[in-house]
Amino acid sequence: MAVEVLTTADGREKAALSRAHAERWRIAREASKPIPLGDVRPPDAPARPARPELLSPRDVPRRRPGSPEGRIALLHAIAHIELNAVDLHWDIVARFAHVPMPAGFYDDWVKAAAEEAKHFNLLCDCLEAMGSHYGALPAHCGMWRAAEDTAGDLMGRLAVVPMVLEARGLDVTPGMIGIFRKAGDSRAMAALETIYAEEVGHVAYGSKWFHFLCGRKDADPKEVFHALVRRYFKGAVKPPFNEEKRAEAGLPPDFYWPLSDETPAR
Repeated sequence: MAVEVLTTADGREKAALSRAHAERWRIAREASKPIPLGDVRPPDAPARPARPELLSPRDVPRRRPGSPEGRIALLHAIAHIELNAVDLHWDIVARFAHVPMPAGFYDDWVKAAAEEAKHFNLLCDCLEAMGSHYGALPAHCGMWRAAEDTAGDLMGRLAVVPMVLEARGLDVTPGMIGIFRKAGDSRAMAALETIYAEEVGHVAYGSKWFHFLCGRKDADPKEVFHALVRRYFKGAVKPPFNEEKRAEAGLPPDFYWPLSDETPAR
């Protein structure tokens, strides 16, 4: 199921498969007839539609969010992130199936993949209501790099994807909601508020399973987290931080503030 999602190119089709497979998994688990884990190698990179054109992050045009065009560009960028998140959550299921983990690990990431698919659809609906669509603008190709860099390290994947990248969403989403509130766009506000509420859970899943693996190795989670972020994360862990929501997701300040003082290597 994970590999089928990863090898589906069209965004809406990928989202529909993600939600359908997640529901199938949930029903089987509730019936105490869980679907057995398979052993299928996921692709090195997920299938993608012909559009959007993927550029280096530095080459994606900057647009002011105060204009309608800027708000479309902002929603397009978030939709691209959510589609990547669908793939990232199914990839962690397939790529690390060789690591013995409780069934709850799969429950969490399959549920997260379904929610990311819902988020992608909500944002696509917003774009279409504004006369645009996903794929109309270029997007950056940097997010999947985190998956490539951590393809052989489950703890590294958990540290970088949910505990750094998705945690960053908790920091910036309130400001984005404010942009659409000022513009009077209730549809986009509602979509972003749904994303904001549910992304806390995704960060929490990362923190929970990261701590679980640290406990298995009798390792200090904070020290391991700092070491893995320094090894794998290519960007900057920078404030402002949404300390309240990060704490709700299981990320205390001493995990991320020490990293904010460091300048990443160029």
